[in-house]
Amino acid sequence: MVKRIFLFLALNFLVVMMISVVLNLLNVRPYIQAYGLDYSSLLLFCFIWGMGGAFISLALSRKMAKWMMGVKAIDPNTTRDPEEKHLLDTVYRLSRKAGLTVMPEVGLYHSNEVNAFATGPTKARSLVAVSSGLLNRMGQTEIEGVIGHEISHIANGDMVTMTLLQGVVNAFVLFLARILAYAVSGLGRNRQESGSVSGSYILFVYLFEVIFMVLGSLVVAAYSRFREYKADAGGARLAGKEAMISSLKQLRVLQEIKDPRENPAMAAFKISHHGRKGLLALFASHPPLEQRIERLQKLRS
Repeated sequence: MVKRIFLFLALNFLVVMMISVVLNLLNVRPYIQAYGLDYSSLLLFCFIWGMGGAFISLALSRKMAKWMMGVKAIDPNTTRDPEEKHLLDTVYRLSRKAGLTVMPEVGLYHSNEVNAFATGPTKARSLVAVSSGLLNRMGQTEIEGVIGHEISHIANGDMVTMTLLQGVVNAFVLFLARILAYAVSGLGRNRQESGSVSGSYILFVYLFEVIFMVLGSLVVAAYSRFREYKADAGGARLAGKEAMISSLKQLRVLQEIKDPRENPAMAAFKISHHGRKGLLALFASHPPLEQRIERLQKLRS
């Protein structure tokens, strides 16, 4: 727990420092001027903060995943452990079938949960990691379905697309929150206060950021569910429709096995994630496994 907290704080500190340097290099001026809002400076400020944080996180995603989940990378030339060698061969075979020219890094992490995930900043610098619980509790057919799903995420460029979407949402949240806060707080009407920031303005900025971030999360979650369906279809093409359906059925049976160290930041990357019910389902990163199985069953072979 201490290690994860330290890594989280270190990452956020790095993001703040790097974005601050970029803002200084681009000479971005304060967006509140004596005459009102400087929309060009505000837009640039929000774009850099919104997209910058998202892409720095993407650039570090593979390393952070290893640190947070304790992933042990498998040596591509290993011959000692037959299980690891077989896992490597499976990932490489399905990766070539998916058209990847650079093989993903393959890793294992120790956990009772039956799960796997893919991450990385580019197709050429991707990582496929599976839990020891998955290898111990699933048969080869189901394992191939899971790996096919994760490789499809890489082949589809889902990590980059999700980062772009999150960055755009972040930028719009920052931009709209500041415009509305400027208008509602009365800062724009009081010219004597212009150039300084009132307490009410700051309060409204935080309020509108929360509101717009919640609304933006609906968009991000909806796309995340769409990409899971798409990765399921990709896994069916790579490993076979029945193998993909079988793996999802196994995940449904075994999904109650949880890792007490589960990190919420990694949940959206995994193939299986506990669904939400009611209105909270709109914020879920994964569709219910029942719906995923049903959609695959209707998929033409």
